[in-house]
Amino acid sequence: MKRRDFLIQTGLFSTSLITAIGSNAWIAHSATAKNNPQRLIVIFLRGGVDGLNIVVPYTETAYYQARPKIAIPQPGKTGGVIDLDGRFGLHPALSSLTPLWQKNTLAFVHACGLNDPTRSHFDAQKYMESGTPGNKGTRDGWMNRLLGVIAKKTPVQAVTVGSNTPWILYGQMPIANLPTRGNPKKRFAIDRPQVATAFDQLYSGKDSLSQTYIQGRMAREAIMKDLNEEMKMADNGAPLPTGFAKDANRLAKLMAKDPRIELGFMALGGWDTHAAQGSSQGKLAQNLESLGTGLTALVAGLGSVYQDTTIVVMSEFGRTFQQNNNGGTDHGHGNVMWVLGGKVKGGKVYGDWPGLAPNQLYQQRDLEVTTDFRDVIFPILQSHLKINSSQISQILPNYKPIQKIALI
Repeated sequence: MKRRDFLIQTGLFSTSLITAIGSNAWIAHSATAKNNPQRLIVIFLRGGVDGLNIVVPYTETAYYQARPKIAIPQPGKTGGVIDLDGRFGLHPALSSLTPLWQKNTLAFVHACGLNDPTRSHFDAQKYMESGTPGNKGTRDGWMNRLLGVIAKKTPVQAVTVGSNTPWILYGQMPIANLPTRGNPKKRFAIDRPQVATAFDQLYSGKDSLSQTYIQGRMAREAIMKDLNEEMKMADNGAPLPTGFAKDANRLAKLMAKDPRIELGFMALGGWDTHAAQGSSQGKLAQNLESLGTGLTALVAGLGSVYQDTTIVVMSEFGRTFQQNNNGGTDHGHGNVMWVLGGKVKGGKVYGDWPGLAPNQLYQQRDLEVTTDFRDVIFPILQSHLKINSSQISQILPNYKPIQKIALI
């Protein structure tokens, strides 16, 4: 193995740039790049976020029948969605994004995702990041291949926030890492300790009812332990959204100051909501509020550079249509992608909505995918970054545009 490849694959090449990124001298030294380059930032929500509770099809009766405890109420009701277009509504925890929607710089593409049936977090994340669904043998990520196409041989043309190199930026081209400052610790509060203690004391005897309670509690603890471990693995090392606003603002200011940084990437965990997902309030709502605040901070930090920036928010897959017995949702299929930016034709929910009747669901359990996620990436490469067809074929091999989405 060549020394350069070894450094890239072990992360040492990237790590060596952390000091440079934190240096004011580096910022000043970098002022020689071209003015107003077009930027792309990707935010990856690891764990499979519930898109049906983000951009809510509130006119569908089936939605409320399938989710009696976690559905988001209709507009005008307590905790109701923010109406977007008379058909879809935005989760109220994302109210901070309303100005971007009203200014037509925020769009959504619904029923979007992988054209592969996997329900594995790890396979789906790799397919989305490699840009080659169904092919586990791809050796690099599509943003690294994009970097190879636009490369101007600067060591900081692509920046990822976090200590590890994500698969989407993995490859031959060197990238820079910016350490996170958010709290990486993750907590779950599925059971209230006070209630559990009270029941433990009440049913601590040897009678049949107490024995039934003790066995049930042991089983629940075992199940929840397994769920927590699975949800933690689904995060794939990504921090929770709580520190997102600070990290996003740091990345934005770096990109605003230095025109050499054209690509940015951040990953956030905590979206694998198998239990206690909540509705207008709760675990998902808390994460969404942090995400909305962070995106607002990102846009504010970019300042005038936002006009030349496109931001994509994506996840590996959606969740099951029906809620489960734990008040959550399991691994699903179709999802919603978010696109923000100064040149985005926003204020619109794109995509071919498949419906939620039993015969319209994927495998009778999930939202159908009617838009390949690469159909969203394609117009950004072509119209925003001005990448030609031959180069796009290098970035997204074996992909042919299926439907034209006029996002830019």
